[in-house]
Amino acid sequence: MNLKNTADNYGTIAKCLHWTTALLFLGAYASVYYRHWFTESKTPENLTALHLHLSFGVTIAVVVALRIIWRITNRPPNLEPGTKLEHLAAHAGHYALYAVMIIMPITGYIGTGVDTQYFFIFDIPKFESTQLFVALVSDGLGMTFKEFEKPIDFIHKNILGAWLVWLLILGHVAAALYHHFAKKDRTLQKMTFNKN
Repeated sequence: MNLKNTADNYGTIAKCLHWTTALLFLGAYASVYYRHWFTESKTPENLTALHLHLSFGVTIAVVVALRIIWRITNRPPNLEPGTKLEHLAAHAGHYALYAVMIIMPITGYIGTGVDTQYFFIFDIPKFESTQLFVALVSDGLGMTFKEFEKPIDFIHKNILGAWLVWLLILGHVAAALYHHFAKKDRTLQKMTFNKN
């Protein structure tokens, strides 16, 4: 099993980063939906779910940064044979997923009005408490946090989180299953840990 990518397969590091990201997104969504569907506002359970969601978000940001570094330094495997349109769609889908994986944690962090209790181990100061907020938002844009938070939350929750991320994930999964069951090529196998 190779750590680095080859022309035919993703390496162990790329696979681990990919599946870790998937699990972290699942954790982020599970915690936020649990918070909204099963807890009352401002209860200890509600705040616990919030801090879990924020912790998953911060971790996603770190893992995605590592993924980008790894992707830049390790050429991905060759695409399976297909049409130019299929290859264009594959590239567009991956770029869209990377954009969302970058934008979601950033908007989540800068639009949150509380410090993050990172998995209840240590605190990460909220964006509003940082010098960057003062320089860019307070002094730079002349906005209060409440004024700044509203459009950021709209992007994070209403545009990306509520439907766009889901569409991209479903499209990604559907494409993998299409390649595996309809085209019967190795696209899905390249990202799994089997020996084929």
